[in-house]
Amino acid sequence: MRILIAEDEARIARFMERGLTASGFATTVVEDGISALDLASSGDFDLLILDVGLPRMDGFQVLNALRGMDVQIPILMVTARTGVEDTVQGLEGGANDYIAKPFRFEELLARVKLRAREATAGAGSVSADVLELGDLALDLRTRIATCSADGRPRSVELSSREFTMARVFLENPHQVLTRDLLLSKVWGYDYDGASNVVDVYVGYLRTKLGAPRLVTVRGAGYKLVDPAA
Repeated sequence: MRILIAEDEARIARFMERGLTASGFATTVVEDGISALDLASSGDFDLLILDVGLPRMDGFQVLNALRGMDVQIPILMVTARTGVEDTVQGLEGGANDYIAKPFRFEELLARVKLRAREATAGAGSVSADVLELGDLALDLRTRIATCSADGRPRSVELSSREFTMARVFLENPHQVLTRDLLLSKVWGYDYDGASNVVDVYVGYLRTKLGAPRLVTVRGAGYKLVDPAA
C-alpha cells in the first residue's frame, strides 16, 4: 500500500513515516497543500494522510479539490482542531476518516489498516465487509457483531440504531466522538428527540459488547478501545 503523507510539521511527519514504513507500507511525504494535490491526483497512491493546517492550500481545500476532480483516493484527515464542526466538515467533504492530534501511532495504524482492508475489499476480498478492533468484529452485510465472552466468541444481534452506532465507533477506533457527532451520524441533524438518547444507546452497546470497550471521556464524549490492548 502506497501512502502519501501531507504534513508540514517535520517531527510529526517523521513519526508517521518511520512507523508506517516499519509496518510495511511505502510512504512519501510532502509539506504543502499544492504538492499534496498534485501527487494525490496522480493515481500513484492508495491513501492520503492529509493534515488540515498545510501551507499554500489547507487540507480542506485539498480535499474539496480532489473530490471536485472525482479523485477517489481514500483520505485520512489529521488536525489539531478538536471542534465537532471541523470533524463534520471533513467527513461531509468526502474524507474517509478523521484523527485528532495528539494521537498514538497504534491509533493511526489501526485506521490505515482499516483503509487497507477496504481497498482489498474493492479488489474482491470476501472479508471486505467486516470492521474489526481486537476481538470485536462487525459484519456489515449481516449486521451481526461478534466478540469474546469468557474467552469464547459469541454472536450479538443489534438493532438498526445500535448497528449504526457500532459502525461509527469501529470506523473511528480510539477517537473521542462527541455526543453531537454521534447524534448526527446515527439519528440525523434534524433529530429533536430525547437529549440523552446517545447515552442510552451507548449503554445498550456496553451491555451487548462489553462495558470496557466503550470509554467515557468526561466532558467530551465516548471512544471505542480494545480492552485487551
